[in-house]
Amino acid sequence: MRRNWRNLRLLAGAAVIVLTVFVAVSAPFIAPYGPLDQAPELNNHPPMWRSDSGDLHILGTDPLGRDLLSRTMYGARVSLLIGATAVLLAGTIGVILGLLAGFVGGAVETIIMRLVDTLLAIPFVLLAIVSVSLFGQDLLGLILILGFTGWLGYARIVRAVVLSLKEMPYVEAARALGANPPRLLLRHVLPGIWTPVIVVATQQVGTMMIAESSLTFLGIGIPPTIPSWGAMVADGRAYVTLAPWVAVFPGLALTVTVLAVYFFGDGLRDFLDPRMRL
Repeated sequence: MRRNWRNLRLLAGAAVIVLTVFVAVSAPFIAPYGPLDQAPELNNHPPMWRSDSGDLHILGTDPLGRDLLSRTMYGARVSLLIGATAVLLAGTIGVILGLLAGFVGGAVETIIMRLVDTLLAIPFVLLAIVSVSLFGQDLLGLILILGFTGWLGYARIVRAVVLSLKEMPYVEAARALGANPPRLLLRHVLPGIWTPVIVVATQQVGTMMIAESSLTFLGIGIPPTIPSWGAMVADGRAYVTLAPWVAVFPGLALTVTVLAVYFFGDGLRDFLDPRMRL
């Protein structure tokens, strides 16, 4: 029963992620309206409302008369794009620095780990505010902010794994046979770190999506002209009592997607860990 429950979490999370990716990619073709199409005379209408011309708004409209279903579909594109690219950037930086710290050791390890400790002591929101004030508010800037602040966990995990791997008998045997350090690192150490890195990266996608939505909600994320779930929730907070659906539906989409990512990452960890298969 435990194995079936773990597989169920993995499959359910994967199904929701695939559906979200499909909606995000197909948004220009399946969205009933444009994400920026405004009709102020149709503002704050409830779900399943049909206009006099026969246009149906399944999730209702926002304060500017924009269709919420279309904007929610397009918002998935932004959240997934930022989550995936920021994790890719953070993972690349963290894996490289973690490998260097664990395998080289010495002064290199000290410098890298002290840098990690220093950055961990600085609040993330403060770094984001300073970065936005210096480089402006745009999509690429937000990805860079999330990527350059998200590599710390990778570096610490990879360093710990490398420290244990480089003392393994097969690595010692390869070293005794004359393998040079680059070959030892790439051929014998690097393959052993992918399982924890994949699990951490999978779960961090949800963290990045929440971070993007939080920063956008605070007004220091992506520009208001780009539809995102965080911006939609921010737009709807002033209409919670008048038109709660404006904030509820994008917030629900974000919650379900992030939970699916966490379920998938948790199930993937159990699937890749042989100790959890017993």
